[in-house]
Amino acid sequence: MSGHHVPASTSSAGPAVPKRLIIGISGASGAIYGIRILQALHGSPIETHLVMTESARVTLAAEVEMTAQEVEALAAEVHNVRNVGASIASGSFKTMGMIVAPCSVRSLSEIAWGMTSSLLTRAADVALKERRRVVLMLRETPLHIGHLRSMLQAAESGAIIMPPVPAFYANPKSLDEMVDHTVGRCLDLFDIDTHLVNRWNGLGK
Repeated sequence: MSGHHVPASTSSAGPAVPKRLIIGISGASGAIYGIRILQALHGSPIETHLVMTESARVTLAAEVEMTAQEVEALAAEVHNVRNVGASIASGSFKTMGMIVAPCSVRSLSEIAWGMTSSLLTRAADVALKERRRVVLMLRETPLHIGHLRSMLQAAESGAIIMPPVPAFYANPKSLDEMVDHTVGRCLDLFDIDTHLVNRWNGLGK
């Protein structure tokens, strides 16, 4: 009995796809979180793709002693927030996922309900539909019921809601240490160990 002819494989291994992580910086207070993530990954094998909103650029000027250009220099690739045709807007562009740090309520709401208006929220929506990890470092307090509903909707869609809450058990001595710990815990979610976390080893007896 003759079987089907199976042609010999002619495929050859192409270049390895780099590990890519999208970093979004929105206009909420806390631009330092996105910046510190970029600094932690700068020079690592992980290819960072940065997208900043126009509001984020305003926040940068008010909160940190870095220009937008200096922040962009930390990323492997920078995307214009208005360019919805960028590589990170397509699910066929392989990434590990996305971090929005900080994440404004507006960005959270657009991501939660799929009503995206910029490349930042479009890229997050794409990552969610591709079942990739999306971490939203929401910066807002106090929260009203509309905020909470958007947070629930985003979580139900697969996002991880991670407000940048300091860990006092680590006995931080400075604001930088508090930021580093939070950033390290965020990157833990992608199995990226940057040695920024003062890890809990239990209480001594």
